[in-house]
Amino acid sequence: MLKSSKLLRPCWRLAPTLKANYDEFDYAYKRGEDGFCQFIDRPSQLPIEATAIFLFPGQGAQFVGMGKNLLKYPGVKEMYETASSILRTDLLKTCLEGPADKLRNNIHCQPAIYVTSLAAVKKIQHESPKMIENCVAAAGYSVGEIAALTFAGSFTFEEGLHLVRVRAEAMQKICEQIPGGMLSVRTTHESRLYDCINAARNACPLDLKTLAVCHCQIAAFLAPEVRVVSGTNQALEFIENHYEQFRLKSVKRLDVEGPYHTVNMEPAMKAMIRAFGKMEEPRNPKIPVLCNYDVKPYHFNVNPLLAISAKSIVYWEQILHCLYSRPDTYPFPVTVEVGPGRQLGVTLRLVNRKAFQRYQNVEV
Repeated sequence: MLKSSKLLRPCWRLAPTLKANYDEFDYAYKRGEDGFCQFIDRPSQLPIEATAIFLFPGQGAQFVGMGKNLLKYPGVKEMYETASSILRTDLLKTCLEGPADKLRNNIHCQPAIYVTSLAAVKKIQHESPKMIENCVAAAGYSVGEIAALTFAGSFTFEEGLHLVRVRAEAMQKICEQIPGGMLSVRTTHESRLYDCINAARNACPLDLKTLAVCHCQIAAFLAPEVRVVSGTNQALEFIENHYEQFRLKSVKRLDVEGPYHTVNMEPAMKAMIRAFGKMEEPRNPKIPVLCNYDVKPYHFNVNPLLAISAKSIVYWEQILHCLYSRPDTYPFPVTVEVGPGRQLGVTLRLVNRKAFQRYQNVEV
């Protein structure tokens, strides 16, 4: 039996509060000079079905060619040029031409997803400005949190990019020291996922245990009966070879190159804390942005929670419950996946089919 009830507790503790206070998500976007950071109060009479929720993707969503459909929109080329200047690499060329192995590397992948996601906001601004004006909440998966917070006004584009760069460089160093990856795992009520993880840990050679406190663990709750397990390659290979013994339905390697969202990522957390110490204090988000770590809206606690999220479990399923749980008679907002891929749409469909009926993604 999958013992996840304790880990699901943050969602169910918070969901009634967010549902009861849904009308407090009454903010609207007013285009500022930088296109992201100025908001005004939304008229309270605006119906929920006229509002929008933005979801920003994380690593694994990247693909060679992303950004091609955004270049014609005002300000997009300038965003890539600014990023290339800061990063000292041609980010747009990497997005458009790859190769895939280069784009998978943290140092390129995380900034590419960040910039492409915010470039997608520019497309929405041009084609559907009302959708941005009526955006009432946002969330980002993993590195997508930084894009979501930038959109919500906590960071400037450059500040967010600096954080992404620090995060990516620190994670890349860890990946070079501890080769690993992530598995998407589908379970059933009969699955023994925790037993499988413990067996994988015990099966690893003893010398690997000196590399990290824990080299195999749950890294994310994606959707009902869908988990992400992160760890060293040897541990993941054990799960791939023995998952049926533990009644797991299926396992699939994700297109990432490190054991993310485990205690192995503590150096990345510390690097982000040092970076925050050299920056101005982040602004309070102008719309609710739900945190991966505690499934609560960020307030004036952006710095510590965003840093902790680098090494902590992503409670994505719980975030979706909190955003979309409501009485049967309540309508749903439009949900927009803002960035490359449609992976967050897949998780939304698994969590709430009614909400998914109003899902759309931005072609990048």
